[in-house]
Amino acid sequence: QVQLVESGGGLVQAGGSLRLSCAASGGTFSRYAIGWFRQTPGKEREFVAAIKWSGGSTSYADSVKGRCTISRNNAKNMVYLQMNSLKPEDTAVYYCAGDGLEIRRWIAIRIADYNYWGQGTQVTVSS
Repeated sequence: QVQLVESGGGLVQAGGSLRLSCAASGGTFSRYAIGWFRQTPGKEREFVAAIKWSGGSTSYADSVKGRCTISRNNAKNMVYLQMNSLKPEDTAVYYCAGDGLEIRRWIAIRIADYNYWGQGTQVTVSS
């Protein structure tokens, strides 16, 4: 059973940066893709970014492309989401999630593909 814990959220002014971290335990971390999703009240959870189990491929939502970078350190069981040029519309609870399929050949971006979820970390961007 993979367990995920997010950290690094907080309050930042528009144009600022934050780095979110996702610490994994249990399971074999290096065999799972990890994704970041976000959710605001009254809206559906949406995909932000994902990184393949090997770290060799990444995928981003159009809304964050060019402003966010996802990376992973399999030796430390960590995944990071560096967010730059933050906008008020980036305000949300951010969740990291573990792919339900080991060694998937493509990067999953659907919520339904992810079986393991952290508790979320709040990101608030003030204008």
